[in-house]
Amino acid sequence: MTSDTMSIERYLAEGGKLSAPENTPPRYRAELMKLMASFVDSSLAGAAGFADVINAGPGIKERIAAAKIVLEKTDNADKVLRVMAGFGTDTARYANAHPWAARLPRDADIGAKRTDQDMRLAVFNYPLQGWGDAVVMNLLMGLAVGVQLEELCRVSYQPLGDAFREIAPIERHHVDLAIEGMERLTDSADRAELQASLSYWRPRVAASFGQEQSDKFARLQSLGLRHQDNASLRQIWRARTDETLAALGLTA
Repeated sequence: MTSDTMSIERYLAEGGKLSAPENTPPRYRAELMKLMASFVDSSLAGAAGFADVINAGPGIKERIAAAKIVLEKTDNADKVLRVMAGFGTDTARYANAHPWAARLPRDADIGAKRTDQDMRLAVFNYPLQGWGDAVVMNLLMGLAVGVQLEELCRVSYQPLGDAFREIAPIERHHVDLAIEGMERLTDSADRAELQASLSYWRPRVAASFGQEQSDKFARLQSLGLRHQDNASLRQIWRARTDETLAALGLTA
């Protein structure tokens, strides 16, 4: 390892930022690309899955909200893809690189494992089962994305941090839409069905934060790509989820 690389890593460990691909050392670049690919793949897979239930919405307002979420999640993926383009990613081909709508059986149990096809979070390998189930998943995962974006906005690669700061308020609005959808469902739907969906999705969304103890965290922290560990982020999400569900008169 060269002295230049050492000085860059020391700079990152002290909170420094990088602003261009040519400034990134190889190890940093590799981890940064994994981080970006995970976000892009999860966004595209999430949008594809939700697109399949747009017409299951009980009314025009719900269908418009669902279509808006699909559009904006795809656009969020594009924002990060444009950052990846600076590192040589062929963005024109990326959208068709994987079957984003592909899902495993509903009763599959893969924990936090990724598949061989792409870098999506494991939760996006499970199928939605009707409108109410989709709204429940969108709420729980939307709250998780909010916590994760608070972490990602602090990332040491400045152009990516800028992209995530543009994305964060859009994703917050998706949570607002999910809460509105849940409020309508709790007024009209079978609460037992909603509770069943909450019980199904909550552990799968929780797993998206990764293992409690991760050997990788210290390395990413030293590069300024992570700041809070998986357990801390998961706990923040749990607290926000409990508060949100309580306000809706639900538990999980």
